[in-house]
Amino acid sequence: VQLQASGGGLVQAGGSLRLSCAASGRSFTTYAMGWFRQPPGKEREFVSGSRWSGGSVYYVTYADSVKGRFTISRDNAKNTLYLQMNSLKPEDTAVYYCAADPKNTMPAMVPDYWGQGTLVTVSS
Repeated sequence: VQLQASGGGLVQAGGSLRLSCAASGRSFTTYAMGWFRQPPGKEREFVSGSRWSGGSVYYVTYADSVKGRFTISRDNAKNTLYLQMNSLKPEDTAVYYCAADPKNTMPAMVPDYWGQGTLVTVSS
């Protein structure tokens, strides 16, 4: 599985961005997919995940810091994962990575595959 993230950029505080992650190689319908980020000088952290729960049902989770502002979604027909980011804050500045966990590990995803990262910079 190869993951290609895009959509990062420079935005003012309060603005919005939508990240995309295109997956190739295999269908990710039954995979847990997610977004992580690494702020400057800090460790990588979980942002949001979408775990397959059977059939067409997915269970989504968010880090407390982004709840109510970010929305994860997936288009299985296009093998693409999205992260809609609204009300952005300077502390959201980071390199954002998409990730795939074919095993649907619980309670937290353990990615086997990572995208290359896309930089999001939020100015104050």
